[in-house]
Amino acid sequence: MKDTKGFTLIELLIVVVIIGILAAIAIPKFSATREKAYYSTLKSDLKNMATQQEIYYADGNYTYSTSTTALNFSASDGVNLGTITASTSGWSVTATHSGLGSGHGCAIYYGSATAPTVPGGSAVAQAGVVECDV
Repeated sequence: MKDTKGFTLIELLIVVVIIGILAAIAIPKFSATREKAYYSTLKSDLKNMATQQEIYYADGNYTYSTSTTALNFSASDGVNLGTITASTSGWSVTATHSGLGSGHGCAIYYGSATAPTVPGGSAVAQAGVVECDV
């Protein structure tokens, strides 16, 4: 009798099929996790923007700013801020993320500013709350 060591072709094929099935399950879950991370980044940046606006207002300016430079604010990588609309009584801004594709994003407003429309969604319902299109 021959003493053969190793795996048969069928055993190797079964292992490859099992690995393929596990990959098919894991890849979509990873994709959804990445999308959640992008939305979390948008929410975090908009909350930071709200904090910077309040600091700017309370610092003796008594108006809100349309300039990220004046606010000493820089967005996270991949985050694109829309136009900041501001006055003495309120402000609003929208944001998108390059990883989400066009038509997806978040928005926030404060005070008497006109409620912005969430990219890919409807108008923000409540002042001071970040709303996204998911």
